Amino acid sequence: MARIIQLRHCSLSSLTKPNHPNYYLSDTLLPSVLQNYIDSNSPKSAQTIHSQIVKSGLKPTTTICIKLLLLHIKSGSLYNAHKVLDKMPEPTIAAFSYLISGYLKHGLIKEPLELVRRLTFSNHRLDKFTLSMVLKISSMLSLLNFTRQVHAHMVKYHFEPEDVLLSALIDSYVKLGKLNYAQLLFNTMSNRTVVFATSLIVGYFNEGLYEHAQVVFNEISEKDIVVYNAMIAGYSKATETAVSSLKTYKGMQKLGFQPNISSFVSVLGACSLLSDLDFGSQVHCQIIKEKLFSQVKAASALINFYSKCGCIEEARKIFDEMRHKNVISWTSMIDGYGRNGLPYDALKLFDEKTSVVHVQPNHATLLTVLSTCSHNGLVSEGRKIFQNMERIYLLKPQMEHYACMVDMFGRRGLLGEAYELIKGMKMKPSVDVWAALLSACRMHGNVEMAKLAAGEVFELSKNKRPGSYMAFSHSLADAGKWDGAYEVRELMNQRGVAKGAASSEVWS
Repeated sequence: MARIIQLRHCSLSSLTKPNHPNYYLSDTLLPSVLQNYIDSNSPKSAQTIHSQIVKSGLKPTTTICIKLLLLHIKSGSLYNAHKVLDKMPEPTIAAFSYLISGYLKHGLIKEPLELVRRLTFSNHRLDKFTLSMVLKISSMLSLLNFTRQVHAHMVKYHFEPEDVLLSALIDSYVKLGKLNYAQLLFNTMSNRTVVFATSLIVGYFNEGLYEHAQVVFNEISEKDIVVYNAMIAGYSKATETAVSSLKTYKGMQKLGFQPNISSFVSVLGACSLLSDLDFGSQVHCQIIKEKLFSQVKAASALINFYSKCGCIEEARKIFDEMRHKNVISWTSMIDGYGRNGLPYDALKLFDEKTSVVHVQPNHATLLTVLSTCSHNGLVSEGRKIFQNMERIYLLKPQMEHYACMVDMFGRRGLLGEAYELIKGMKMKPSVDVWAALLSACRMHGNVEMAKLAAGEVFELSKNKRPGSYMAFSHSLADAGKWDGAYEVRELMNQRGVAKGAASSEVWS
């Protein structure tokens, strides 16, 4: 006989009259009642059901536990959802999967990682849904061993080839920098779909392996707009390949593919690198024709394009014509003024954004403003904005902001202030922070501080920053310390570091 429990002060419009003071439900009916709340727009109103179930002494079935867990997840109460899982006599794979997914949706990593570890020591055979989430965690935390374990699990249990899971596996290998594994997996597939190929193409572009990306693209028999966009975006990142981005964009349309918002944004980026006003203006016309100008992404891309081509008036015209602006569009316009040597216009717009329009700046906005101050020698303004990051804008400075500040102080010869800023950092300074100081030391002939900064750069970057070795070598040579300069060159030879030009550019 079904167990009957009394629920108080809960409104279930589908089963009782609203605000009825008491009603009774059986444990066979309870799952459907809970599901009604899960599907509703106000799941929090039913959380009292859980406490009343506990008070009633009812031992929830697995189905009821799953429903309660989902109810807490949808309500944002992950702590209570976790408690439901912990109290289940035999937690199911579905319960684990739902909770892992809930944590990931809230941007939490530590908790789902622990759940995955619990699963690996259980007798459960992981399903495709859970394995996909494990791969996501592996990528986010750079856990190659987890990805390999998932791959082994798939082979051991003879998982059928399935687009979502295989794509997640390839994507995980790509994000972990194991492109050879991803390529081998891709090569074994009889059905090389666009989904698999796109992940691999993006990985190759991220590593600067353009020819490899093109080979994979050429092997796809049935291409779609997504893979074309991956190629257009990949080629648009560097000046030497930007022309290929334009060619791919034109070729795609000749084959009948209609560009979308992603296509427009990427090709405008390529036009910016090439300063190709004619091509970019044609894209502008296409955006208007497709009635996409009202979309913030498209308008912001046009602002970036015209700004980088030196047409700041046209950029401002587009900005003013935008009906809806977000933090990206404001940041794009501020950046445009900074790039075109109009720092006070940039700062004026920043002040308008924060004090008049009340658009909250993000980390990218503040980096843009600090870069503007750095490149235009506005030290006091930059210092004030940096000091206000946490106090007013409630944003903790990231490594890029510290590197920018060191660069700003260094350009003005304030090496002592730059060094004190580094010493006071709450996180370990990155190689970029020390490299900015090293560049400034060479500029102002401070050999002793250059030696200190170079030591940190060499330790952190090993063989990856030939420009830093060269900067220190030149600092010694400029000071007449030829023996020291020779020793640095010898160290480069011993470590197999190729010579390269140092760069401390903030703007790309």
